[in-house]
Amino acid sequence: MNSPATRDIVVIGGSAGSGAVLKTLMQRLPADLPASLFVTTHIPAHSPGFLAEILSSRSALPVMQAVDGQPVERGHVYLAAPDRHLLLIDGIIRLGLGPRENMVRPAIDPLFRSAALSFGPRVIGVILTGMLNDGAAGLHAVKACGGLAVVQNPVDAHADQMPLAALQTTEVDHVVAEAGLGDLLVELVNGVAGPPVQPDENLRLEVGIAAGSRLGSTRLLDIANPSALSCPDCHGVLSEVRGAVPLRYRCQIGHGYTAETLAAHGVEVDEAIRVAMRVMEERVTLVERMALDARASGRIAVAELYEARGQEYRRYAATLRDAAVASLRLGGAPHAQDV
Repeated sequence: MNSPATRDIVVIGGSAGSGAVLKTLMQRLPADLPASLFVTTHIPAHSPGFLAEILSSRSALPVMQAVDGQPVERGHVYLAAPDRHLLLIDGIIRLGLGPRENMVRPAIDPLFRSAALSFGPRVIGVILTGMLNDGAAGLHAVKACGGLAVVQNPVDAHADQMPLAALQTTEVDHVVAEAGLGDLLVELVNGVAGPPVQPDENLRLEVGIAAGSRLGSTRLLDIANPSALSCPDCHGVLSEVRGAVPLRYRCQIGHGYTAETLAAHGVEVDEAIRVAMRVMEERVTLVERMALDARASGRIAVAELYEARGQEYRRYAATLRDAAVASLRLGGAPHAQDV
């Protein structure tokens, strides 16, 4: 008679401040932990990969950067590699070259979705401290496929946005402080997994996108409706993913964004426009003063050159001002200096 399946697949996602939490967690996990851990944090594309070395020095478990095609072994900790989505497909570790999600690769959502698809109720999803809401959609998928959802207590988190977003979108099983996470996981991984749950076919499609499968407009229409928004990465049309929790968008290339990530990116663009506008207006003031000084000293040709440059800068400033006004009309919140 086969032994019942346990919750032996733990996927962990974190961003700002998560390094300290992971170090605390590694110190609390025993060498005989009957589970495999997979960790995605937001790391730069050219990161030297020191996290594995740092966590190894504090862990009784082997900690390593994941390798494409590597089999999953119990009692091991696998970390996402730079510029690749960490995925679990058919019980094998895959490093996906699919488009960025929420402006990053590796992203947390693809790991959680792939684990939910491959292992269903055997999965424990853990969201740690971080900004914005990467991981919220993935944790929702874990829960929908019968897994457990664990979230770091927002009060305890260095950055509370990711834990709060997870709590808002998913009926979470456990909310835990950093100090108690290790003991909780030791308890949970010894629990019996629930019955299998049939995954949504859209989940399979999105895991394929993260792995590098071509999406295209026809397949995108199967899961999303075109919107009036454009993709920040490729400037193509964004489509709203039907029934997504939280609200999400994809383009036909496959770039994915939550609405919150898009809104945050819009604020950054608005601020960049304002900074550029101020710089350009300062240049107008400067070259006009230089033109006056040149005329006063009889350097007419130089004065005309500065005056022409001033007119050019004025056109640039006007273009930037129009862009800032258009952004406000589309819903951007005015800053104090704009009121």
